[in-house]
Amino acid sequence: MNNYKLLIQYDGTNYAGWQIQNGCDTIQQRITDVLHILLKEDINLIGSGRTDSGVHAFGQQANFKTENEINIYKFRHSLNAMLPKDIAVLDLTKVPESFHARFDARKRSYLYFISKNKSPFFEKYSYFYHNQIDVKRLNELSALFFGEDDFTSFSRKKSATENKVCNIYNAYWYEKKECYVFLIEANRFLHGMVRTITGTLLHMLKKKYDRSYLEEVFRQKNRDFAGEAVPAKGLFLYKVKYADITGVNDK
Repeated sequence: MNNYKLLIQYDGTNYAGWQIQNGCDTIQQRITDVLHILLKEDINLIGSGRTDSGVHAFGQQANFKTENEINIYKFRHSLNAMLPKDIAVLDLTKVPESFHARFDARKRSYLYFISKNKSPFFEKYSYFYHNQIDVKRLNELSALFFGEDDFTSFSRKKSATENKVCNIYNAYWYEKKECYVFLIEANRFLHGMVRTITGTLLHMLKKKYDRSYLEEVFRQKNRDFAGEAVPAKGLFLYKVKYADITGVNDK
């Protein structure tokens, strides 16, 4: 069986997220439908992780297996020609049959964009935040998230995931000319987790809360105690990193 890995970008504005859902338009469904047409067989497309409704991706990864031997260049061209304009396959690579886009992922990172000014050109892809941003203070607060912990308070209440323990490797803010950017990297993320962490950090900044507030949020293991989630439109799945596997070059 041949196994192929896709590097995918998408604008999530018009989709109900990555994962296939009954009665909803999703990125996974769109790509799976085109693969089925091209390969003339049922395809199980496995994503590195789920992105929520309205969330975008610079570097989503996925894999699928097929009996067909694919001409990489021609197939990627055909795939992109048939996909809608807001979904693009940047790379197509043959990988070992054992490779699994979700289970083999070691690190995932997201970017969140906050625009400094109201702009029609940033409206779809950033959050126009009206309050003052202090990057230095936000980085001090973000460092409090480093390490392994139970992130129940930062996950949606109706999340079906039982294991709420995640390991945050990095989280920091930086300033660009037109916006502020928050980067966060972990082994895994829960449903709504990045948006809730971002909103909680902004809430802590605004209210001038310190470490004790965050410690209490973690201790409660209750979504009601964390800050309000920021809008989905400013969030991008940035990178997915894998171990050094032959045929997989995304370190």
